[in-house]
Amino acid sequence: MTRLFAELAIGTIETDYLVVGAGASGMAFTDDLIGNSDADVVLVDRRDRPGGHWHDAYPFVRLHQASANFGVNSRVLGANRIDTDGDNAGFYERATAAEICDYYGRVLDGHLLPSGRVRFLGMHNYIGDWSGEHVAVSRLTGGTTTFRVRRRIVDTTYLDVKVPATHTPSFSVDPDARLIPVGGLVDLAEAPDGFTVLGAGKTAMDACTWLLEHGVDPDRIRWVRPRDVWMFDRAAVQPLDLLPGTMEAMALWVESLAAAESVPDLFARLEDCGQLIRLDPAVEPGAFRGAILSRAEIAALRGIERVVRHGRIRHVGADRMVLDGAEVATGRFEVHVDCTASGFRWAPALPIFEPGRITLQSLIGGYTTQYAALAGFVEAVYDDDVERNRLCPPVPQVTLPLDWIATVRGFLRVLALHSAEPELTRWAEESRLSFSCGLSERMIDPRLAGALGRWAAVAEPALANAEKFLTGTDRM
Repeated sequence: MTRLFAELAIGTIETDYLVVGAGASGMAFTDDLIGNSDADVVLVDRRDRPGGHWHDAYPFVRLHQASANFGVNSRVLGANRIDTDGDNAGFYERATAAEICDYYGRVLDGHLLPSGRVRFLGMHNYIGDWSGEHVAVSRLTGGTTTFRVRRRIVDTTYLDVKVPATHTPSFSVDPDARLIPVGGLVDLAEAPDGFTVLGAGKTAMDACTWLLEHGVDPDRIRWVRPRDVWMFDRAAVQPLDLLPGTMEAMALWVESLAAAESVPDLFARLEDCGQLIRLDPAVEPGAFRGAILSRAEIAALRGIERVVRHGRIRHVGADRMVLDGAEVATGRFEVHVDCTASGFRWAPALPIFEPGRITLQSLIGGYTTQYAALAGFVEAVYDDDVERNRLCPPVPQVTLPLDWIATVRGFLRVLALHSAEPELTRWAEESRLSFSCGLSERMIDPRLAGALGRWAAVAEPALANAEKFLTGTDRM
């Protein structure tokens, strides 16, 4: 840290790469970049420690995906253990927010800083590029630091994560109404008359699941769902020893896409083979955010029958809620739980690699740490931005049902591109963040070999159908 303090004293820091944001993407990118090059990096973040929005997460949140595929490549998160109890029984462990924040602290202190090529500047707001020099301001002293960046600035903030604890509700609230962020559930001192959960996404599902796990009767939970969502079965996205089942599920995705005659036909096929799930069979989902749940969690959520479907919440009053399409009675002793934060925002895909800049995005609309790490590797190993961008075509974050098609198209497109590149094939095989990590050593499993064969047999018509379904489609 002596070098950093000396530079701060004169107000200027020189570096090869300035990474704005030390959250999951920034840490994954930096880890792979320095592991495959001699680059010098400065991480600047508005927080005191790395970990990004996980520092603001509600206490009972866990990863959607397995810990085995999350974090950075140089350090395992967790113990690659398969849980034996609870709603996650039979699946690889999923870290809590506290475990994730501790993990990133260990990555920084135990690996990145000791490398001598990474510096961390916390409690600073990056405020932009002024005349070729990048500027950050201390949140404690107001002092300004200038960065002279020899190669590129790396923007991890383009997708602008919004979490419940820090977002501002888009609806108004009467002073006498009782509204809490989802994290406030753990601070309740006494039982309210009931719980009204506002929001349809994974945060609302987590809130409802947590209440049920703590013995709240389903009849005391009212769930305001503006639109229902499609969900993945957690069995379909498991790594390592459970990879054969994952590949069988993905083969069903590709086969369904190849055989579908229309978008409604596609989603009917996916639901029939169990690869997309909805909570209410009578309600057509209007969203797809990549939520991953176990069958046990889904069964519990289906037990909540007091579902309000009148559009978005506009106002919470002491005795009534105003929604787009109706007014619904409520009470001042009812706790309204705000789960309406958007998470990753939708934004159009940009070229990841540009002169002087890298804008981190996913290549499939999710698994952001895997693709941030891949961007770090591609930046280190390849020399030409045209080639880098050819190998890393980004996909916007998922929000609507059609985005499932873009996700699978992204999978197929990336696999086709990378299979022709020995360096990227090796990276995917060895990277702990890659869903296909350890694929070769498991090829002796006939289920795995069979699934890959099925996938390959229909990949071309599946891609053709994906292009047809997505071409000219408006994002409603």
